[in-house]
Amino acid sequence: MAQVAVQVNGQEYIVACDDGQEDHLRYLAEFADRHVRDLSESVGKVGEARLLLMALLVVSDELYESYQDLDRAKAVNGAGNVAGDGEKPDSNVAAMMEMVANRIEQVTARLEKA
Repeated sequence: MAQVAVQVNGQEYIVACDDGQEDHLRYLAEFADRHVRDLSESVGKVGEARLLLMALLVVSDELYESYQDLDRAKAVNGAGNVAGDGEKPDSNVAAMMEMVANRIEQVTARLEKA
């Protein structure tokens, strides 16, 4: 098991991960750090635990919205199938998948700005 040193809000943490996952873990830590720094600039001085909680809630909300979009896309198809399972999607499913793709792009853009 590998160990990686990461920094979030100027604080260094040693985190264990599976061998070969070090770069992915560093990416996730940078992602979290961007959210924390963005929130810190928005809300000013608050405790570390509160700041990390706020960042976690922001990321959780974005993930929740993405899951809702995916559930809506599955519901349009009726059986929960999405494109790529061997069946040709109808126009409603294609439109829903386009909406989900747009939503993911919006979330990605917001995260890149953070």
